[in-house]
Amino acid sequence: HLGPHLQSLCLGGGSPTEASFVALILGCPALRILDLSGCNSLFTSGMLLAQPETAQQVQQALSGLRELSLASLRDLADLSFNRLSSCAPCLERLSLAYCHLTFQLGPAWGTIGPQDSSPSQLSFRNLLRFLKERAGRLHALDLSGTGLPPEALRALGQVAGLQLQELSLHSCRDLSTEAVAALCHQQPGLTSLDLSGCSELADGAVLAVSRGLRHLRRLSLRKLQRLTDAGCSALGGLCELQSLDLAECCLVRGRELAQSLGSVCAAPPPLASLSLAYCSSLKDASVLSLIPGLGPRLRVLDLSSCVALTNQTLQAICTYLTRLSVLRLAWCKELGDWGLLGLGEPIQAPSQEPQSWRVGGPWAQLPSFVPLRQQLRAKLRRNLSRSFLPQPHEELEYRASSPKDPSPQPQGPSLLMLQALQELDLTACSKLTDASLTKVLQFPQLRQLSLSLLPALTDKALVAVAKGCPSLERLALSHCSLLSDQGWAQAASSWPRLQHLNLSSCSQLTEQTLDSVGQACRQLRMVDVAMCPGISIASVRRF
Repeated sequence: HLGPHLQSLCLGGGSPTEASFVALILGCPALRILDLSGCNSLFTSGMLLAQPETAQQVQQALSGLRELSLASLRDLADLSFNRLSSCAPCLERLSLAYCHLTFQLGPAWGTIGPQDSSPSQLSFRNLLRFLKERAGRLHALDLSGTGLPPEALRALGQVAGLQLQELSLHSCRDLSTEAVAALCHQQPGLTSLDLSGCSELADGAVLAVSRGLRHLRRLSLRKLQRLTDAGCSALGGLCELQSLDLAECCLVRGRELAQSLGSVCAAPPPLASLSLAYCSSLKDASVLSLIPGLGPRLRVLDLSSCVALTNQTLQAICTYLTRLSVLRLAWCKELGDWGLLGLGEPIQAPSQEPQSWRVGGPWAQLPSFVPLRQQLRAKLRRNLSRSFLPQPHEELEYRASSPKDPSPQPQGPSLLMLQALQELDLTACSKLTDASLTKVLQFPQLRQLSLSLLPALTDKALVAVAKGCPSLERLALSHCSLLSDQGWAQAASSWPRLQHLNLSSCSQLTEQTLDSVGQACRQLRMVDVAMCPGISIASVRRF
């Protein structure tokens, strides 16, 4: 019943036989997307669609196919590629990521004819021939992990009539800055470019991209270990940039990035997604300069493992980026309860005897505060004097809780201001405790939450999260050793949509938790209880 109406089919990683594949395709004449990544069984013999009658039938069924993924196929060869691609005359998007392409350098590139196709290897010459034939229609190409050399990239960009919009070259480690510059000149219509993991590239490549690809919307420079702030300064020329990935660029400090993104076309940048994960050189000063200029369009922010960031950064996020739907702060170990609650850091009142601090001590008796507005505005003033000084925000106003209040309430720019959140990752933010988690984790739309590796998390916070985040579908609580069966008995019924649950290394849990979860979470597809000594293999099998 589904076949005649099915438009997208993914067989990735499967082992279909050639006969079953043909039968399946013939039953799905409306396909627009076909994913055969990792289906090596189809190509091992080299005889797929070798019969003309079968190929003609498949061509009729795939006449409307627009997207084809042949990624990670170790046995894909010229002949089988040509047979399959000829059955999809309207193809617009092609992925050959992590296929074994062979490169024979020399002037003969592109002169190969179909009769010269290899039955045992996938050659770049054959791919060039295909690109020349389909140049007028193909606009997206993924050659990630193929070892594409600089000469091959130049040849690709020179194909007459080829006007690519999307190109992925992830982990093509031999590419040079000169080859990227040539590509930007040859394919100025690119709107999406992935250069992540191209380890030979440096600041010059980013400069070439900013000069040549004025309509670029998505750019990934992840794992460019040679990229510095000087390269980031060139990003100011990308006026239409919507997604930027600079994760694992360990030399990026963020100062030039803040200036370039704050001056894009003399207007706030249109960024919707920004990843600076694992940029270990980032400090509060540069991030505080960057955040106000990101504008209200930002929906995804990843600062995972930016270990030097503190509560100042978190409270700036809660002030300026209130429309975020995804916030990742995993392994930001300096974040604490004060930041989540929107409270100023406590300062010790003058006294002859120093106040001793213990776990939970600040909540037993709150000391005097420096108003948060003064703290954050002073910090921002120091770092934004060259570009933009934010106007006073009412969100930064707050009154300190009474010194006798044992349970401070969220005030000012607390995490509660991010009510559009659908994903939150606080993994290994080890200073967080129930004191803040019970107060601020109240997000009706939240779908994914990670609180793994929080040693102070208890049943109290678990129950509070269950009540405040009833729409969770994915929850990670691994290595939370204070959680117990009693907590799960109260919390499980609040999560009827839960599908993925990670409880690994929760040492107090027993099979009673499995019973509670199994009865309440009927949509559960995956549960991880590895290294839980109280849960036996037998109870897992019964579950």
